[in-house]
Amino acid sequence: MTVVRSALVMALTRLGSLNALEQTQGNTFWQRWLSASLPSADTVGEVFTQVDLAGMRTTIKALYAKLKRNKVFKSSDPYGLVLIIDGHESSASYLRHCDGCLQRTLHTKDGDVTQNYHRLVSGMLYCESFYFLLDVEMQKPGEDEVTAAMRLLERILENYPRAFNLIIVDGLYVRAPFFKLGLKHGKEIMAVLKEERRELMQDVRGLFKIVPSIEYQTGKTKRTCWDIEDLTSWESLGRTVRVVRSLEETPVLRQLTKKIEIHKAEWIWVTTLSQKQLPTKSVVDIGHKRWAIENNEFNEIVNCWYADHVYRHHPVAIEAFWLMTMMAYNLFHAFIGLNLKPQIRYKFSKLHWAQMVKAEIYGIATQGPNLSWHPP
Repeated sequence: MTVVRSALVMALTRLGSLNALEQTQGNTFWQRWLSASLPSADTVGEVFTQVDLAGMRTTIKALYAKLKRNKVFKSSDPYGLVLIIDGHESSASYLRHCDGCLQRTLHTKDGDVTQNYHRLVSGMLYCESFYFLLDVEMQKPGEDEVTAAMRLLERILENYPRAFNLIIVDGLYVRAPFFKLGLKHGKEIMAVLKEERRELMQDVRGLFKIVPSIEYQTGKTKRTCWDIEDLTSWESLGRTVRVVRSLEETPVLRQLTKKIEIHKAEWIWVTTLSQKQLPTKSVVDIGHKRWAIENNEFNEIVNCWYADHVYRHHPVAIEAFWLMTMMAYNLFHAFIGLNLKPQIRYKFSKLHWAQMVKAEIYGIATQGPNLSWHPP
């Protein structure tokens, strides 16, 4: 427990490495918080190779349950809360290798070289102005990302059976087994459709030419949409699906030329939702929210929380430190979201509040002897 509590503070204060954590050994905060001396970097790394991953997931689940009781999870979407699943490559190396490493051959001018890397799949609960990181699963050697995602989804469905109604994924997950898993548990699914060789895509390309479209404006973006349901082209799924296409035109002011150019984009989604369950505009709006996992999880947790840092090159340790970082991320966002008024919360950046948390923690060392501190 002493090691885990130390790692939690390391994540909350965004120290970024076990060596940076070890450099704070002289701070009397640790004696007050741990009632023991701060363990060394080697000790923390070694313990995390044997840590109970199920116990860490139980802690995240307990935090979710508490936030749910406090009615934090709200959604303005007509179909309720959304689960977003996506993959991420966390690290790569030509030298270090462990039992959990994936391998690939890169062709360079000096010949072929073998690169070791780690890839994971994460699930994020999308709420109104709040993002909760539920779980993570490492991709194992010899399997693809979708296999790891199905293992993750099965565990999320077991631990959070009523947390969401809809699953949003990338085009890689347009596979019958993945869709069937969600449908089996009563969940609807929406995925980006971008594989031109699929019979489903070939069929809808022809139908787009004869089906009437609808147009509407969202901010500066003009959207022209086609919505086709009861499609039977995906035979391996064994049921009808719906495809929605959105052609989008957005005026963009170029800084170099000072001229306005029209940026065009095409989006196509396949979903199990019917038009009766969700109108076209809502499908397009929710479909675009898949990028939330890129911007609000992977981008922030990697660049601001150092989640990609390999604290200890061991398959269990890598997964455990990711779970610990997710736990710290959830705690931090719950703290600033529930304890700070909007006027003060949005006045400063998240980095500012992270620095304030760090200053508050280490400032405790200078306060009275009877002071006890608890994480936010």
